[in-house]
Amino acid sequence: MTAGFRIFERRRKVSAQEVTDFAAIPVANISDSMSRMSAAGTRLRPLHRGGKLAGAAITVKSRPGDNLMVHKALDMAEPGDIVVVDAGGDLSNAIIGELMVAHAIQRQLGGIVINGAVRDLDAIAAGSFPVFAAGVTHRGPYKDGPGEINVPIAIDGMVIRPGDLMVGDSDGLLCVPFEDLAEVYAAAKAKNDAEAGQMAAIAAGRNDRSWVDAALKKLNCELAGAGRGHG
Repeated sequence: MTAGFRIFERRRKVSAQEVTDFAAIPVANISDSMSRMSAAGTRLRPLHRGGKLAGAAITVKSRPGDNLMVHKALDMAEPGDIVVVDAGGDLSNAIIGELMVAHAIQRQLGGIVINGAVRDLDAIAAGSFPVFAAGVTHRGPYKDGPGEINVPIAIDGMVIRPGDLMVGDSDGLLCVPFEDLAEVYAAAKAKNDAEAGQMAAIAAGRNDRSWVDAALKKLNCELAGAGRGHG
């Protein structure tokens, strides 16, 4: 096989139940449960009307401005999959547009992530099919290759391997590695449950704020006169 121009089979993937479980938790809470050390870059934003992205990754490494391997990945992907494309972050040419999104919807995929540009924004923005991208341009793509499918890719330092879990909402995108799913889910669910309890306490006017002064005291912050003005 030619390095840089090859297609691999995906050998494992997150289960449908794990996708459902993670989809119920905000991305911010999942991120906090991963020590805030993983993110796909602030440029990658949701362009669709709204709704959660969650599913197993099928990865594509594409030459900037070229979408030949993206077309192949759309045909290979299984229902619910997220096609994640590292096109180098280049915004000169769109990697996908309305037609490819329509094809993905017809195949019942879970979403598309493009580290690059898209076009036909009006159509994408009017729909609920999850599309995340770094930018928009009217200039179309080339279809010459090279590229690779189902290889590890990295977007702004976040490594994504075939079959890893991709989750995304209006706060951004996150990859949960396949081998960390159980640990991260347990921590993220616990955090989400705790925040639900805190929201209830806030609404009831009994939220405990003592931790603020305790943290300041631990850091040796001078509290004398705090809250009493400087008269």
